Amino acid sequence: MKNRHFLKSLIYALQGIRDAFSQERNLRFHVAAANVVLVFAWFFGLTRTEWAVLILTVCAVLALELVNTAVEHAVDLSCPQKHPKAAAAKDVAAGAVLVAAVGAVGVAIVLFIRPDAWGNLFALWQK
Repeated sequence: MKNRHFLKSLIYALQGIRDAFSQERNLRFHVAAANVVLVFAWFFGLTRTEWAVLILTVCAVLALELVNTAVEHAVDLSCPQKHPKAAAAKDVAAGAVLVAAVGAVGVAIVLFIRPDAWGNLFALWQK
């Protein structure tokens, strides 16, 4: 039966994120990397548009990591024995995360490899 209460749906979604975070090493890595990137972004003085691109990129990687986790759980539940199609489904989901992560690195290169912006960061250590 479909849940009709928005608040309950929100609670279930947050529980899913919490469970995935506690069980999935790669999700914890991506969250840690996102935190480092967001701290760097603060010191680089990004524009509103750059912040929007960065936040969307981070959210895309984290969302795909959650989808990958859901696919892995669903495949494991529906096909406990090894099967080539089950392995392919898991590999494709992991590949989606990889594509997003590589794209995120590209976004980071564009946003953070700017000589003028590094001056802001180094100025903090000179004070």
